[in-house]
Amino acid sequence: METQVLGLSVDSTDCLKAWTDSLGGIDYPLLSDFFPHGRVAQMYGVFRTEGYSERAIFVIDKQRIIRYVDVHNIAEQPDNEVLFAELARLDPKLAAAQAVVEKPAVVTAPEPEADVVMYCTPWCPGCMRARAFLKEHHISYVEVDISKDRAAAQRVKGWANGFETTPTFNVKGQVIVDWDPGKMIMVLGIA
Repeated sequence: METQVLGLSVDSTDCLKAWTDSLGGIDYPLLSDFFPHGRVAQMYGVFRTEGYSERAIFVIDKQRIIRYVDVHNIAEQPDNEVLFAELARLDPKLAAAQAVVEKPAVVTAPEPEADVVMYCTPWCPGCMRARAFLKEHHISYVEVDISKDRAAAQRVKGWANGFETTPTFNVKGQVIVDWDPGKMIMVLGIA
């Protein structure tokens, strides 16, 4: 399928560079919608009066027609399977190819046995803060990347009202959805 992924943010290019560097880089172009501030986001109807844009996905075909729109909460992780299914629906060749390809059996790993399990993604700012916090307090933990482990992503959705919210923690059986240092201090018994 001939596709091009582009990221767009209302932040300056310097800010975007710092962000991508903090993630170890990304493999698609990231564009700045900084000046005039949020103009592209405004044109697509996803610019907020507070000065930032919604998290949104647009699929635009070669004729420049918007074929798919997904706008959701900034804390919500979009479901890649939904997007891939939409792309396949729009491209009959891709849909036919996917129907022919035998899909390998999905191997789902059980939840790791550890006192602290952090469900995260590599790019999540809250996950980065949580890692630093756990390191600073010398707390050992197991990290599960929900962008790679879709069974774990479903587990998180079950805890987070259907959202893939990261970070989400399972601390000795107590689930904490989203990064909340106060809750972590309380649950871990940090003085």
